[in-house]
Amino acid sequence: MPHVKNINHVAIVVDDMEKSLHFWRDSLGIPLHEVRDVPAEKSQVAFLPLAGAEIELVQPTTPDSGLAKYLAKRGAGMHHVCLEVDDIDGMLAELKQKGIRLINEEARTAADGKRYAFIHPESASGVLVELYQV
Repeated sequence: MPHVKNINHVAIVVDDMEKSLHFWRDSLGIPLHEVRDVPAEKSQVAFLPLAGAEIELVQPTTPDSGLAKYLAKRGAGMHHVCLEVDDIDGMLAELKQKGIRLINEEARTAADGKRYAFIHPESASGVLVELYQV
């Protein structure tokens, strides 16, 4: 049976990456690992590792992306919580069987090889949840 292993990251949607980095990196002192463009998600992501997890700052790179629409509607702030799982395919099948609304019924593969899928906030008390299998 698949299970959740830990929190992988907390993602924060931002409208100004440099301003956000000034707070998280410069003011709080959390080291910046890297900033990466993610064309498949039409975003730029800054990775700030912290105690076995990460804070990810996510900025849309196009005005027509889902992330840009989210930012326009809700403003900057927490976007999603990502949970690392040991078997993403098994977890998605189990959630679907339990009637959980999924955004991605099949896992997608990121450029770095991680597999991921999103659970609709409707099924998670208003929180967008991402599942990762490393």
